[in-house]
Amino acid sequence: MQYPLINEVEAYWEGLRNGRSLPARADVDPRGLERALPYAFVAERIAPGIARFRVAGQHLHDLMGMDVRGMPLSSLFVPAARERLSELVEEVFESPRVTRVSLNSGRGMGRPALEAALLLLPLLNDKGEVSRALGCLISEGHIGRLPRRFSIAALQTRDLTTGDTVTEPMHHASGANAPSGFAEAATTFAPAKRPDGERPALRLVQTDS
Repeated sequence: MQYPLINEVEAYWEGLRNGRSLPARADVDPRGLERALPYAFVAERIAPGIARFRVAGQHLHDLMGMDVRGMPLSSLFVPAARERLSELVEEVFESPRVTRVSLNSGRGMGRPALEAALLLLPLLNDKGEVSRALGCLISEGHIGRLPRRFSIAALQTRDLTTGDTVTEPMHHASGANAPSGFAEAATTFAPAKRPDGERPALRLVQTDS
């Protein structure tokens, strides 16, 4: 997750906290995120485990080929990763937690492999509820044919109540190694074997004519 702009966004958010438990959405000033604005977004919690984009930078539009405002965060993820994403989103708002996620998008027809990183930082709304998140999503490489959707490769969460940090590899659960586009997993064929001593199903029998 060596993306300098991801670190800048988190440092900006930490500066907004200024000793408080969480900053408010109203505290976020785009001028403080000038370098990261194309990759930054603000998401709103609309249901347990579901957040939608309220504001999003140009890079997220480029990945989907459309304006993502109003769309769920899960729209940028492959179906196999959405359940785990939903759990992470809920943890960001409920615990609350700072979450970093390593992402990848596999090769396909007109789609080169992509690596990316996602950062989610909880924010308070005007009522003091944790229902907003400042985020940043950066990918590396040529985007190719749209839309691009990602799998979860690894993640790191930091509980803001306890200070505990957990790092978790996710290759086994997110579909990160699943085929993409028109690619198919290789299949091995082997000739069927008959049990020892079993006669063939068909026999050639010679008879007198």
